Amino acid sequence: MLPQEIIRRKRDGYKLSADEIAAFITGLTAGSISEGQVGAFAMAVFLNGMSREEAVALTIAMRDSGDVLDWSDLPGPVTDKHSTGGVGDNVSLMLAPIVAACGAYVPMISGRGLGHTGGTLDKMDAIPGYASQPDVALFRKTVLETGCAIIGQTANLAPADRRLYAIRDVTGTVESVPLITASILSKKLAAGLGSLVLDVKVGNGAFMEKSRDAAVLANSLVEVANGAGLSASALVTGMNEPLASAAGNAVEVKNAVDFLTGRYRDRRLEDVTLALAAEMLQSAGLVSSNQDGIRRATEALAGGRAAAVFARMVSALGGPGDFIEKPEKYLPAAPVELAVKVDQDGFVTGIATRDIGLAVVTLGGGRSHPDDKIDHAVGLTGLLPVGAELHSGEALALVHARTNAEAEAAAAAVRAAYTIGGSKPPAEKTVLRRILPR
Repeated sequence: MLPQEIIRRKRDGYKLSADEIAAFITGLTAGSISEGQVGAFAMAVFLNGMSREEAVALTIAMRDSGDVLDWSDLPGPVTDKHSTGGVGDNVSLMLAPIVAACGAYVPMISGRGLGHTGGTLDKMDAIPGYASQPDVALFRKTVLETGCAIIGQTANLAPADRRLYAIRDVTGTVESVPLITASILSKKLAAGLGSLVLDVKVGNGAFMEKSRDAAVLANSLVEVANGAGLSASALVTGMNEPLASAAGNAVEVKNAVDFLTGRYRDRRLEDVTLALAAEMLQSAGLVSSNQDGIRRATEALAGGRAAAVFARMVSALGGPGDFIEKPEKYLPAAPVELAVKVDQDGFVTGIATRDIGLAVVTLGGGRSHPDDKIDHAVGLTGLLPVGAELHSGEALALVHARTNAEAEAAAAAVRAAYTIGGSKPPAEKTVLRRILPR
């Protein structure tokens, strides 16, 4: 089948057959289809959408473009979570070890940053020596011995997605529901999971800014996953402000270590992390209720078991053996720090969260092109949440940059992203909806 004919049919609004979709993905994987053709296909899907059957076929074809793992030899349930992306969303770094500490196995295959959102894999790459893309043997060994492993796609896991993912990032097709669905689920299906929980973000820092759009995506993910044979549910969570008080790579890793060890926990981040942990434990059959899941997850944190799992995972994948005790010793630090100060009293009444993410990208903490290198040291810390009270001369955040000029530009962007008002706004819920298969 000629790729240009498949592109034309989708461009003109026709429903593609499973064979047509499989043929296009085979060419994508083999490299016989050009980047321009891949971009054209992505745009055609973006504009015309896909039926549920097409999305299932696309997901399965991308899964079958490489190896599919088998964890049937493990003595416990295999589960995972995926977030659709946000700003300051480092939940995976705490969630995988929490759930592993409760008896599940979490082979977490994560992605790099897309657009204004940070990528879990980019964060893990900030840890010196950490093998974020190990071979399958090391991946399996780490999961078996520690209970979890946070890695990127290995060479033969859903390779079609790796190429499509990079092209979507620079062709204005990131927000396509069927492409997001197939991208997320192909990796998760290839990982050989028994169950999956989706964290679908909604708000001004999410790809889906409207509640209706987030519900459409969440339902797509749940229905396509179950249609492809993977048990899945979803939580819709708020992203009208950064989830953590840090945005960047090394700074979010440090924030995660502080969370695991109890040194400091952002309230909204804790709410979302525990809610997802409870959902994962329920989906894995380890608890019978949400309340029991919250209790188990909280105990794993309070008793230090989750922190210990994270430490063993980092060490098993080549990172420092004492990383959890001394993260500052190993994480890269930017040479310039600049406080973003305000000249008025008031309360934070709103944050243009996407602009916070873009400020990190501009600093070098994200990509404008697929082959851009990430500066893991740059970012933002001390980001005040909505509702925070502040006085003239106090800081909204601290910029970590390479140069003074870059720090000043980022500070201006952060200042412009915050709205300061005279009264404290009501708190927004963090977990908005739960979506189960129909």
